[in-house]
Amino acid sequence: MHSFLDKDIFKVIQQSADELGVDAYAIGGFVRDIFLKRPSKDIDIVTIGKGIDLAEKICSKLGSEAHLSTFKNFGTAQIKFGDLEVEFVGARKESYNRNSRKPIVEDGTLEDDQNRRDFTINAMAIGVSKNNFGKLLDPFNGMKDMENKIIRTPLDPDITYSDDPLRMMRAIRFATQLGFTIEENSLKAITKNKERIKIVSMERISVELNKIICSPVPSVGFKLLFDTGLLHIIFPDMVKLQGTDTIKGLSHKDNFYHTLEVLDNTAKKSEDLWLRWAAILHDIAKPATKRFEEGHGFTFHGHEDKGARMVPKIFTNLKLPLNEKMKYVQKLVQLHLRPIVLAKTEVTDSAVRRLLFDAGDDIDDLMILCESDITTKNPKKVQRYMKNFEIVREKLVELEEKDRIRNWQPPIDGNEIMTMYNLTPGREIGILKNALKDAILDGEIENNYESAKKFLDEKFAALKK
Repeated sequence: MHSFLDKDIFKVIQQSADELGVDAYAIGGFVRDIFLKRPSKDIDIVTIGKGIDLAEKICSKLGSEAHLSTFKNFGTAQIKFGDLEVEFVGARKESYNRNSRKPIVEDGTLEDDQNRRDFTINAMAIGVSKNNFGKLLDPFNGMKDMENKIIRTPLDPDITYSDDPLRMMRAIRFATQLGFTIEENSLKAITKNKERIKIVSMERISVELNKIICSPVPSVGFKLLFDTGLLHIIFPDMVKLQGTDTIKGLSHKDNFYHTLEVLDNTAKKSEDLWLRWAAILHDIAKPATKRFEEGHGFTFHGHEDKGARMVPKIFTNLKLPLNEKMKYVQKLVQLHLRPIVLAKTEVTDSAVRRLLFDAGDDIDDLMILCESDITTKNPKKVQRYMKNFEIVREKLVELEEKDRIRNWQPPIDGNEIMTMYNLTPGREIGILKNALKDAILDGEIENNYESAKKFLDEKFAALKK
């Protein structure tokens, strides 16, 4: 165990704890990750005493490279030292009011502190003061649960989840990140206590949700959220995707499980959180646009447009950023059918130019999303789509090199058009600008000043007839 504590900072922690005459322990995620062989730069230290006092002494020894922040209202402190963040707190015991997840805190023993931890794998502690250095204290058999890949609460899960309902999200998050299984009684307790999630702020919920989304196989977490009923409370729009209808022998696929397939496919190709959000939301408007057409079956016409319009409200409800990240997701939702339509038909230069014009620098991410959207189990269909997508990709490269359409700016803008033809702002300017854009995107003229000037002269003359 000593080899895991060979960082210089542990020597300073040991020395400082001994000078203060207190015991100190590394606890929680840092200890867990030692055994899971996961890198960790966040260290939690609990001391049988005042955490701030220990942090201040340690910081004075570390010198100018260390930055100390203290939070006296909470009795905690943080030291940033190099690439490490070390949190300090005194051992404590907690009790909860039913209407809040903010505990009433009292000084306690190490045992009290371990009792209040969320899961057995996060309740293990390693001594870092002289008399206990390197000693593992594992009162709830967290090591065994790690070996068996189980998420279990130290105490009664009903109490654990009711006291702090965010732990239900954390249980699902850890299960998804680590590939663990939630212990049966704990899983039942999540379902039983799901309504308690309503006392947690959506900001905190979304932090955990994003960590689930960033996991290697995010569908695992969403299935757990759905099966326990949490998803119905925190993200009802996604739940509406679930289910199928059959009319006159014609059915549609279950768009909830299809979405999870698309999400997992996207996760295999990109770690980007917001591209994964685009995968989650690409079909979000299908329930609202579902129609049955006689002799044809179910349709979802316009779901990409309505879905794009739904994105801001969903981001607002989930307390996700309403900035360029949202606009990026909105754009991909809006455009996600375009490459698929191209892949079904003959790939024309004009259609590819327009796709490149509309997608701009997000074209590569859009192609990842569209390829991930192919979830048919028919291998011949998959092969045909992927072959056509490859043709689309080749065309994108070829036309971008030739025509420079990505993030296109017109060779002649509106101000210059007004100067050239002595016009004032009005309808004619828009007509000329759109005609020029369409001519270039349709390949009628080249994307340069000379061709644009000649085209506009002819177009303006025609307008004046």
